[in-house]
Amino acid sequence: MSPITAFNVAVIGAGAAGLAAARHLHKEGHTVVVFEKQRQLGGTWIYTPTTEPDPLGLDPNRPIIHSSLYASLRTNLPREAMSFREYPFVAKKMGQSQRDPRRYPGHGEVLEYLKDYANEFGLSELVRFETEVTRVWRDGNGKWEVRSRKISGDKKDNVVCEGFDAVVVCNGHYSEPRIAHIPGIDRWPGKQIHSHNYRVPDPFRNQVVVLIGSSASAVDISREIAGVAKEVHIASRSTSSEEIAKLPGYDNIWLRPMIESAHEDGTISFPSGVMVSADIILHCTGYKYHFRFLDTEGIVSVDDNRVGPLYKHVFPPSLAPWLSFVGLPWKIIPFPQFELQCEWISGILSGRISLPSPDEMMKDVEAFYSSLQASGVPKRYTHNMADYQFEYNDWLATQCGCPKTEEWRKKMYQEASLIKRVRPETYREEWEDEDLVLQAHQDFAKQISYKHISCQLQNFNM
Repeated sequence: MSPITAFNVAVIGAGAAGLAAARHLHKEGHTVVVFEKQRQLGGTWIYTPTTEPDPLGLDPNRPIIHSSLYASLRTNLPREAMSFREYPFVAKKMGQSQRDPRRYPGHGEVLEYLKDYANEFGLSELVRFETEVTRVWRDGNGKWEVRSRKISGDKKDNVVCEGFDAVVVCNGHYSEPRIAHIPGIDRWPGKQIHSHNYRVPDPFRNQVVVLIGSSASAVDISREIAGVAKEVHIASRSTSSEEIAKLPGYDNIWLRPMIESAHEDGTISFPSGVMVSADIILHCTGYKYHFRFLDTEGIVSVDDNRVGPLYKHVFPPSLAPWLSFVGLPWKIIPFPQFELQCEWISGILSGRISLPSPDEMMKDVEAFYSSLQASGVPKRYTHNMADYQFEYNDWLATQCGCPKTEEWRKKMYQEASLIKRVRPETYREEWEDEDLVLQAHQDFAKQISYKHISCQLQNFNM
């Protein structure tokens, strides 16, 4: 590829990943069109009280609600740690009023932050709102065809097909639920719901609920519904039969191992013979990667939640750099990783950064998959970066020629993870390491001064 070449690039999605892609592609000199199905930017951070008609999300023809936010959701990371590297997430005043200033803000504050980011870099003008991408495929000349349709207004259902040099997929992965396998569930008469369709606790009032999962959403939701439910039984593979007990501080929450089976009399059985007569099973069991619009003739597939083959979780070797994915890894700090992935993609497209050959990339992918198998890591955890996100991010930073992850961000993430495990009910209100906050704000003040940020750099006790 010749140095510093500009291309026409389609970005699918205007959530945090899509905005980062638009920012860095445009900054690099590429022409960018962002396709967004919703009427505003923000992706999964757009809250709606509306839920899907299929509470489990299994019907492939259901109308899909993109967001999985519940009304009370707050971030599980401090705002400074989760911010984009080039655009700090700090408490702001808008006129005489102050937005949510908490260290762990609510979802509405995150959406406002993403809007600020888009305004700062003029990204909204690159977005086609209320435009759904229905098919993406490669034509005989190696160009990408993107078929889209308007879903509102005078041009509703108006189908357009356009050619692009490259496509960056940023459609998120929090709208296609994964469901736990429960023997006998077809005969069980109770109700089932996935956390994707959970918004408020009221529907669980006076109910006996079996909640499956141990992730951040499971922790939050179990405590919230316990305030109205009769009983909440948290079923998790991380709990052994010997550990069955009430959750400390709660009279109506029990910790239990994974469900053994469900029965037509309404009972749920657990190991060691425990039986619970339940009204509702709530699946807090995560999501599946799904790209219903993408037609790559089998080159890229999703197998047990592994999107592959992908070099460094981004490029299919045989299609690189013309097709890329942003935001697949999980158990990470998302926004700064999106930034680095997008800067890498943008630089590669322009010729400023080089990729290995397709064969070399494929060998790297195969070696990575072999290492996971040898370590006993299930295929569905391929994109789990809990143990190496910063090594991955720093590798990207080196490729891009930009600074590695700040030490204060690493330490803030580690401390937040620790207090979340130790005090899950109160960790959002207990941040005590103001030295890390000071380091973050000093770093922000030295590096960045954007007109739309009113940084309250003197107030570190928000």
